Amino acid sequence: MSDSTSLNGVIHPLKAQPQLPHDRIILEEQPDDEAVPMDVIFVGGGPAGLAGAIELARLVRKDAEEGGDLGEVEIGVLEKAAELGEHCLSGAVLNPEPFRELFPELSDDDFPFRGHVEKEAVYMMRESSAIRIPTPPSMKNHGNRAASICEVVRWMGEKAEGLGVNVFPGFPVDSLLVEGRRVRGVRTTPAGLDREGNPGAGHTPAMDLTAQVTVLSEGTRGPLTQSWLRWQGVGSRNPQIYALGVKELWEVKRPLDRVIHTLGWPLPGDAFGGSWIYPMGDDLVSLGLVVGLDYHDARLDVHALLQQMKGHPLVKGILEGGEMVEWGAKTIPEGGFHSVAERRHGDGACIVGDAAGYVDVPSLKGIHYAVKSGILAARAIFRALKAGDTSETGLASYTESVNDSYIMKDLHRTRNMRLAFKSGFYSGGVKAGLMTVTGGRFPGGRIEVEEDAAEPRSLEAPAPAYPADGDLTFSKVDAVFKSGNKTRDDIPSHLIVGEDISPEMAEFYQHVCPAGVYERDGDRLVVNAPNCVDCKATDVLGPRWTPREGGSGPAYRRM
Repeated sequence: MSDSTSLNGVIHPLKAQPQLPHDRIILEEQPDDEAVPMDVIFVGGGPAGLAGAIELARLVRKDAEEGGDLGEVEIGVLEKAAELGEHCLSGAVLNPEPFRELFPELSDDDFPFRGHVEKEAVYMMRESSAIRIPTPPSMKNHGNRAASICEVVRWMGEKAEGLGVNVFPGFPVDSLLVEGRRVRGVRTTPAGLDREGNPGAGHTPAMDLTAQVTVLSEGTRGPLTQSWLRWQGVGSRNPQIYALGVKELWEVKRPLDRVIHTLGWPLPGDAFGGSWIYPMGDDLVSLGLVVGLDYHDARLDVHALLQQMKGHPLVKGILEGGEMVEWGAKTIPEGGFHSVAERRHGDGACIVGDAAGYVDVPSLKGIHYAVKSGILAARAIFRALKAGDTSETGLASYTESVNDSYIMKDLHRTRNMRLAFKSGFYSGGVKAGLMTVTGGRFPGGRIEVEEDAAEPRSLEAPAPAYPADGDLTFSKVDAVFKSGNKTRDDIPSHLIVGEDISPEMAEFYQHVCPAGVYERDGDRLVVNAPNCVDCKATDVLGPRWTPREGGSGPAYRRM
């Protein structure tokens, strides 16, 4: 079988990619008569959403203490995971500055961070050797902290609840309820449906919640954000592009005394990415590989590359005698300044964190931008509530304040660095060096890019092979088990697959997905939807991701 998506050993993912069901996501319907009334809803309980909820609750409390007339404000956080933090994954070495801003009464020792970054090293990898190179200025981490983002998020959730925020884990959101151009609230995802979508045991119908402001803090590649931007006609100068990160957490025999980043092998020369190895305590190491999803080899497999990398002497020496205790995967927005939407607010709505694309690839940082954007959104919402104007005009100060903050100033300084690598790893490295020296002024203007799915892929390279020995290296099935995946086997599929998928495209999906959701079986595509860990990689390049019942997906505890 062959079609226009796969010709002469080249496949075209965009031609096979279906649309999101925008008419199901943007609903011009009246909320249910039993809708839960809130004032502000944050859709997503990650760092951005929780920071926004905390800051807003504090501003409301301060207003009341000072005799203000705003009154009680009901704030809700809806999170699709069964518990806060279970769907959060990052390296993570983070900049603590916005946490200090959010909690000025706390000292650094009060935050749920791991150790200080005191030493670091960057290596250029070859298959059996590694050459240490000077640390690029953007990658210097002195003063930053290693952290488990799961632990940080759970801690932030406790702080939010202590301030009276209503935190609702296990409630993914299916749709935005709109009236005219205004977002009026949300409709959650039903639970307890059988494979055909009929109510089964434990069925819970969808629930409506109304709000004056709905904040989209749903993380990378969120369907609500994608549909809202399309519905509002809000664009960016470049499309957003993404990377896929696959991560493992290891209990090790010997402590690691420095933060390590690597470039080069096992990536091919035309792929952008690198790895990290972070100390998370005396007996714990975070290990991961990130690869841009604009690579050209249709059989490139990020999970397989990570398994290969662990056989390298540098990495194997760190892991030797240890045990892999947790595994996960996540996509990351990499487009930077030119891919951020021109406005991230509208009538009754704001977009924060990874959903808005606030990630600086050269410095490998996004968490502190997420927290800062949540803080700025909260301040804009507070002003709008005080003024009685939560329209697009009333919330405009959010986009303005982000544009004036270090978030967009940092992204502007590095605006073309990731894009420079479109011309190849080594030439991109030279260009990125010149951009660093000139503070981003070279080459000026904007490097234009296409969305990742528009990049043609070649099937010429052989499929990657690695031994899954169950000790150092693991199959995708074993990896998904280590993610704590709690999805029911008989749940309806939440993945939208295009029609007439060619065998070549099916094989491409098989390698793209790190969790073994897609398999090529002869000439057909097999979809194992319960395996999904919500990384959204194929939402970028193929089948589309939509929310499923609350508590589905991974259950990260220490990532």
